[in-house]
Amino acid sequence: MKSNKLEQQLNFLREIDKLKRVLRQSPLLDQSRKENSAEHSWHLAMYALILSEHAAAHVNVARVIKMLMIHDIVEIDAGDTPLHGKQDGNQFEREQLAAKRLFGLLPDAQGDELSALWHEFEEGQSDDAQFAKALDRFQPLLINVFTGGGTWVEGKVQYQQVLERYGPAIQRGAPALWTLAQEWVAGHFDQSPTR
Repeated sequence: MKSNKLEQQLNFLREIDKLKRVLRQSPLLDQSRKENSAEHSWHLAMYALILSEHAAAHVNVARVIKMLMIHDIVEIDAGDTPLHGKQDGNQFEREQLAAKRLFGLLPDAQGDELSALWHEFEEGQSDDAQFAKALDRFQPLLINVFTGGGTWVEGKVQYQQVLERYGPAIQRGAPALWTLAQEWVAGHFDQSPTR
């Protein structure tokens, strides 16, 4: 027998507290420690709230914020896959299973809504998802630039790799942010920006 709605919601909220334990490679801007995935999600939600006027198309800011608040929840089970790290061929399957388990903790209607938003983000086709994905690339880029290279230095990441790994998503969802980011990246790598 299923527990009542409130119990399900509270079980979910207790479970997602585990996102605070998932450490990312990116440091905080003050470089005192690495950020965790919960902090990353909160920070991205603030980026959406503050930078929505720079989206490539009109976006529903509330939907973008919801996407960003849940986009990394699957890391509780699947772990974080750093952009510059070794890619694991099983990550997609682990994330799918994690999404099913975690969103399945909620009452059906809420779980279905959040699952649909998570899948929309992952597919990256809607205007809302493209903007959310742009911010998900822009925030760590900003951190790397303003920490003297951060994970780029650690991973021996080159100028062209940054353009290829960050550029398409940011350009698609927030071209004005990419224009600025290109200048930052070029300055960091002492290159002429590609326009």
